[in-house]
Amino acid sequence: MDKEKIVFHIRGLLEAIGEDPEREGLLETPERVANMLEEVLEGTAYTNDEIAEMFGKTFDSPGKEGIDNTVVMRDITVFSYCEHHLALMYDMSVNVAYIPRGKVLGLSKIARICDMAAKRLQLQEKLGSDICEIISKAAGTPDVGVVIRGSHSCMTARGIRNVNAGTVTTTYTGAFRTNPELKQLIQFD
Repeated sequence: MDKEKIVFHIRGLLEAIGEDPEREGLLETPERVANMLEEVLEGTAYTNDEIAEMFGKTFDSPGKEGIDNTVVMRDITVFSYCEHHLALMYDMSVNVAYIPRGKVLGLSKIARICDMAAKRLQLQEKLGSDICEIISKAAGTPDVGVVIRGSHSCMTARGIRNVNAGTVTTTYTGAFRTNPELKQLIQFD
């Protein structure tokens, strides 16, 4: 990430909206924004393969393989930024499930994968696909389901300004595509 360019352009943005970047409250704003973007868009620096490798710590699966040994993690909190408006996607909750094929991921790794995939300019639909792909690669299984529920400030704070609007997206691979019982495991109530 080129923080110097970000500082330059944020300064120009402040001027373009009629602000004085030299006034007391804005003196350090370009640097603060550059630091914030480096943090909240950290996932931009990594491919899905690299994230799978970073958080791919696995353990031998304690149970037999199959649907009866499904791993489910619910209510993982993430936030991201919409690639269309750079608007915050918030109150996002991710449910993830997968069927182990001889190995299981450390539970914290599932949450870390969701967090890192969200730290990109995203669409909610793409975020679900990215998480699904990364979990599949990290856990070595084709059977993954991801359901995301979130609010988008491009809907709530601007445009239509519908503060109650929420979006739910689903991504299913392998057995999750055809098995309604598996899909039910990760649906929101």
